[in-house]
This record gives sequence, structure tokens and C-alpha cells, in this order.
Amino acid sequence: MKNRVQFGFLVIFLTVLGVLGYNAWLLETTPPERLYSDFLTDLQDGQIASVHLQGEEIRGEDRQGREFRTFSPDIPGLMPQLVKAKMTVSVEPPPSLFNQLAGIVFLIMAVVGLWLVFTKRSFGGGNSIWKDKRFQIRTGPGDTKTFADVAGIDEVREEVIEIVDFLKNHEKYNMLGGRIPRGVLLQGPPGTGKTLLARAIAGEASVPFYSIGGSDFVEMFAGVGASRVRELFGLAKKSAPCIIFIDEIDAIGSRRNGGSGGSHEEREQTLNAMLVEMDGFSSNETVIVIGATNRPDILDPALLRPGRFDRQLTVSLPNLHGRVRILEVHTRLVTVSSSLNLTLIAQGIPGFSGADIANLVNEAALIAARQKKNAVEMIDFEAAKDKILMGLERRNSAINEKERRIIAYHEAGHAIVARLLPETDELHKITIIPRGMALGLTQQVPFEERYTYSIVYLLSRIKVLLGGRIAEKIVFNHLSTGAANDIAAATDIACRLVCEWGMSSALGSTVYRRKQHQFLGDIDTKGDFSEATAREIDLEVRRIINECYEETEKLLRANNRLIHELAEVLLVNETIDAEEINIVMHCYENTEKIRKEQQKDRQRIGQQTPAADTIKEMRA
Repeated sequence: MKNRVQFGFLVIFLTVLGVLGYNAWLLETTPPERLYSDFLTDLQDGQIASVHLQGEEIRGEDRQGREFRTFSPDIPGLMPQLVKAKMTVSVEPPPSLFNQLAGIVFLIMAVVGLWLVFTKRSFGGGNSIWKDKRFQIRTGPGDTKTFADVAGIDEVREEVIEIVDFLKNHEKYNMLGGRIPRGVLLQGPPGTGKTLLARAIAGEASVPFYSIGGSDFVEMFAGVGASRVRELFGLAKKSAPCIIFIDEIDAIGSRRNGGSGGSHEEREQTLNAMLVEMDGFSSNETVIVIGATNRPDILDPALLRPGRFDRQLTVSLPNLHGRVRILEVHTRLVTVSSSLNLTLIAQGIPGFSGADIANLVNEAALIAARQKKNAVEMIDFEAAKDKILMGLERRNSAINEKERRIIAYHEAGHAIVARLLPETDELHKITIIPRGMALGLTQQVPFEERYTYSIVYLLSRIKVLLGGRIAEKIVFNHLSTGAANDIAAATDIACRLVCEWGMSSALGSTVYRRKQHQFLGDIDTKGDFSEATAREIDLEVRRIINECYEETEKLLRANNRLIHELAEVLLVNETIDAEEINIVMHCYENTEKIRKEQQKDRQRIGQQTPAADTIKEMRA
């Protein structure tokens, strides 16, 4: 389409350029027009040197060498005067009707040609959409996917197995009067395998698979999208049984608002055509429409009603077992070490989608190949995970020693609070090497999946975020801008505690701010409340932050020696993992235990010393 439009604009430009050039040539070569009366006067005075006659047009040149042109209503009556004047006279027959119409015919052909280019039609006929390869058609065994290539979404896969059976044995359902869903809507976060699942359904059923993006239907010309919908469904009915897959269906299926024009009107026409086509399936037509979207909340209700998209399946992020299965699928084509522990890798990547895991395996393979290894090892997966989660290392960043020490103590504060408080996520790695946009990172990984959060966990999370700022203040007695993101995150959690989750004793179980949870992120919707309530909310948020700050400061001051020990280890090693963190913590705990025992011994000896002095005095 892009090349055709560019060609069309080029033709228009050349046509306009040619017309302008032709007009300029006419202005340059056409002599000025002279009144017929003036011509007769000059002819009688003998001022005309020569004339050329073509029909009623007269072109000539006077004695001064000036060219002119005029028109005569009576050429036969003028001829005696021309002969009497004894001048050069030349005659040319008038232009034929064909010559007069040739320019008009050429202009019409140019306009028709441009119209054919822009409407993407051709004299040869056929389906121009398929010639442009706008739709991807898979009818052969080429890159066929099956359920063996799909993992981590077992519940959704079980739901679509019935569709596969219908495509294979639709006579069985038709004989009993059963009707398979005409449409299946796959909704979920990006990268969870919606497109892969649709291809697997077609691969298992061995039927043609027509794939197109929702945005490919909508163009700048009115009616183009609707015609593409009709063409697609017409071809699918001829190829039945088959599957039509529309990716990002929200591009054309979003809610109609009425009264809008322009591109919205074209999109609504396309949606109307799709609604009509999906209603046009008879009960025995085995054409199933599968749509995929990340925004089910904006789809038109008419598209989601029973009879069109009967089933709506949520493809969610995989759990631990699902991530292990996905790792097994993606490592089949990768040479991995025999000591590789996929379960351990899956535990360290909570929240990863199938696409994220595929990227992780690919990054690990690239890292291993860069180091000329024969197999991908656990350390390669760790490096790939750190690169994805924390960003690329910036070892060449010019950070002076003073800032480096501040970063080390800052990260040590985060880690110590996370280790000593209850209901916190496990520490996985601490680094003071700049990665991405961060100067240092303390990475925590939950040991198990969390679906609900207690108030103890949320308050501990706020304290962990404030630990870096407090450690800086305790050690260096000044504040820096390095805690800006931590403070913002802590404030957001405190606001949600008060406004969304009803965990404030002062405001009670009331919602003042609502978050709409969507697959592409949460959207804040503020509630209606008075200025007095807003002030009370601000005071409650500040109270939570201040109390967490004071408790965290007490905790870190009580473990001041641990801050210095962990920071010194970070300054030497720059990056330490969970095992090394445990070693530092155990050494500190043993040292504290010995110190407390020694302190008790000194107190016990101090209590015994006065009694011994009393005995000596009595003996004396």
C-alpha cells in the first residue's frame, strides 16, 4: 500500500509538472492577440508582411517583425484583400475532431489510472488484498504450531480443545443440534501467548489459518475497511472449516460513541461490517473467529454479546509450574548444561510472561555464545536475568569514591531492613554497579506467588524503601537525591493503604481512590470527597510515612555495625548474591552473640567484685 501511494503521488506530481510546463511553453510560443479591426487597418496600410491561416485563426507578422494572432469571421471574404496586398500567405487545414479530443482522452485516462492506483484495483481482477500479503494465510504444514508448543496456560488450553474437536468432527455437533461458539476472545497481558494459542488451535485441527491485525482494516479512504472485512469472511467461508484470527481487535472493535466523524466513522463502518458478517454464519458453517486484545474494557458491547464472541478467555501470566513448562519448551532448541535447574530459574522470574521467558532463554544463549561456551549454564541465565530486570551494566560510569560509598551504604540500608523485618521478599542480589538508570540496586524476589498483601507486608515494604535514605543520614549525616524513586514508591503505597485498601484506622474502610486494573497497567480514578477529607487523607499518609521512618531509623541505629560491615563488603565486591548476604549476616549475628555474652560476663563479674571486697574487710 505504501509503495502504491508513493507511486500515485509521483504520478500526480509529474502530471502537475507537465501541465505547468505546457502552459509555460504556450505562453512563450503563442504570439499576443490583436483586434480584428486593427488587423484590417494594418492590412489596408500595407503594414502586414505575412499571414498563416488555420481555420478561422490568423497568425502573422507585421513590417516591424512583431508576431500576432487574431480570428476572422469571414476567411473567404478576406482572401481578395490578402491577394491584393501582395504578401506571403500560407494555409493549413483546421484540426480534426480526433486531434481536439486526444488531449481530453489522455487526461481522462490519467485520472482513471490514478483512481485505480489509489483504490488498489486492477484490470486483471482477483483479490488485491491477498496480493499485497496484508493477510497471512497458513494452509499447509509450514510453520505449524501445536499444543505441544503452548505451555503455562493449561486451563485456557483445555477450554479450546473443544473447538479443535468441532473443527475436526463438526458433523457430530451438527447432528445433535449443538452450536460451537462463533467467536473466541483471548484477553490478557502482552506476551502471554494469545497469538501462539490461536495458531496452535489451527495446527491441531489442520485447518487454514487467516491472520490479520486490527489496524490493517482501517485506512484513510471511506469504505475500504468494510470491503476488506467482507472479502476476508467471503474467502474464509469458501475455505471452511478454517480460523480467522484478528490480533489487536480493539483497533476496530472499540466502543462506538455516535456523532463522530472522520476516521472514527470509518472505523465504525468497519466494525458494523464485522458484526454483520459474524451474524451471517449459518449453524453449519465451520468458521471460527478468534480475537486477541489487551483492552477488553473498551470493546463494543455488540461485539461481545452471545452469538458473536461467545467465549471470553483470560490468558494470564504463568505461575511457577507454568514458567517451568515454558522454560522446557524454549530450551528444547538450546544446548543447555546438564546441571541446569529450571525450577530455580523459574522461582527467580515471578511475573514473567511467555515472551519474557523466551527472551530470557535467547539472551542466555547469546551470552554463552559470546563467551564461546559449549552449553548454556546457570550463570548465563543469571546474567541474562540481571540484564533484563536491572538493565545493562555501566562499568565505565565516572563515579567518584565518595559517591560510591554513599551508594554502598544506601543499598546496605535497603538490604538490612529487608532482612530483619517480617514478611518481606527474599533478598536475591545487591549491586553498586550502575545498571540502566539506577546507580545501585537491591533486588528482592518473592519465594512464592503472592495474590494478596497483608498490612504487615505493605508497611515492611515502605520501611525497606526508606532504609536507604535513613542509612545515608545515620552514616554521613546528610541527605542526597538518590532516594527520590524510593520516596515516591513509599508514598504511593501509603496512599493506596489509605485511599484504596481501607487500612487506615482514622478513615476506616472507605475507598477514596479507585484503580482500574487493566492488562496494560492500572488507571487512577479519583473519588469525589471534600477538602476536609483530602486534608485528613494527607495527614494520614504523612503519619504512616513518619511512623515507618522512625521505626526504620531505630532498627538501623540498633544495627549500626552491620551497616558498615555490609557496605564494606559491597565496596570490595561491588555485587553480592543471596549466599554472600547470608554469610555477612551470620558473621554479624555470631559476633553480636559473642559480644552480648561477654557483656553478660562482665556484668556478672562486676556483681561479684563488691561481695569479695566485703569478705576481705570482715577478715581484716
